[in-house]
Amino acid sequence: MIPLALTAPALKAAGFIGIWNTNVTAGRSLLDEGAAALLAGNPSLAGEPLPMEVALGRIHTDDKGWVFDRIRRVRQTGGSFSAEFRVVTETGVRWVLNRGTLVPDEFGRMHGQGAYIDTTNTHSDVFMPAASITQDIEDPLIAAADHCVEVHTTLKRGDYPDLRHLSEMLLVGIGRTLALRRS
Repeated sequence: MIPLALTAPALKAAGFIGIWNTNVTAGRSLLDEGAAALLAGNPSLAGEPLPMEVALGRIHTDDKGWVFDRIRRVRQTGGSFSAEFRVVTETGVRWVLNRGTLVPDEFGRMHGQGAYIDTTNTHSDVFMPAASITQDIEDPLIAAADHCVEVHTTLKRGDYPDLRHLSEMLLVGIGRTLALRRS
């Protein structure tokens, strides 16, 4: 088994930004520190229940509409979510891959979780319109990502921090591979 202390540099090297959890009924999402810093622009918002407009406040204005529409649709239906979009920071524009899933709990309330991965280095200086990014539902790597998110969600219900951490690493690896294929 890989010691947990050794995995943080590997996650960072793979572009891992952070994770999100959402409670659709409450209309709020929780971000970890890395996600809050990049997506909301304030790491002190980590762990605070945030509306989507705050949690994703730094999405590029040209991407915000279609990303929010996709999120609203999956919040209604549940299922897998995947989107790659731009985020505007103090130092420039970053590309972010967001992968996750939303499922109903035992009471039928929709909850979800996922991860953000920085894919900026896979993009050239030439602008790639967000609309040109498509997802092949039959792609085995996308199916693996969906299954991995389900495994990670299930492991979070128990006391399995080592396995949960490994599933996070696998999600990062899959996300990174998907991002590299687009370059």
